[in-house]
Amino acid sequence: MSIRCTVENAFFIAWSFLEQSGELGSPDETANVLLDAIEAQLRTGERRQLMLANRAIDAYRAHAEKGRPAHDCEARFG
Repeated sequence: MSIRCTVENAFFIAWSFLEQSGELGSPDETANVLLDAIEAQLRTGERRQLMLANRAIDAYRAHAEKGRPAHDCEARFG
C-alpha cells in the first residue's frame, strides 16, 4: 500500500472517530493537527494505519485540551 493511501486511511479513521464522538472541532484546525501528527509518525517509520490514527486522535485531544479556557476545567461545587 502506498504512503498516500496509508495517510488517507489513517486520516479518515481519526476524523470519523472524532466526528462520531462529538469531539470534532474546526475542520481546518482539526485537519492540520491530524495531518501533522500522522506526518510526524511517518518520519519515525510508523506505517500501521490504526496506530497512526490513534496517535493522531491523542494529539488532537491534547491540542484541544490546551486551547480550552481554564474556567472550563475547574471543579464545580454546590
